[in-house]
Amino acid sequence: QVQLVESGGGLVQAGGSLRLSCAASGTFFAINDMRWFRQAPGKQRDLVASITSGGVTTYADSMKGRCTISRDNAKNTVYLQSNSLKPEDTAVYYCNARVFAGATWREVWGQGTLVTVSS
Repeated sequence: QVQLVESGGGLVQAGGSLRLSCAASGTFFAINDMRWFRQAPGKQRDLVASITSGGVTTYADSMKGRCTISRDNAKNTVYLQSNSLKPEDTAVYYCNARVFAGATWREVWGQGTLVTVSS
């Protein structure tokens, strides 16, 4: 069983910053790509940023220049540093990882952490 547990969400004023963390635990052999998604009320879940096991990053246009994704492979943890936050960044942020466990690659999701940006 592999679990992803996010932390770091909360209430922040517009223009402020937050750092989200997501730690993988359980029994697995390797983690490939790790990603952050977000889902605002009434909207679909969208990719925010992704990072490969080698550290190559990609960002959605909506957050490019305002966030940084990073990972600590020794801790099986991925981070999302978000700056200059806007009210439209309010959403539940989900961690996602491609994990090799049980002799196969599988997608694992965290439970989500709520980020609320007040104007």
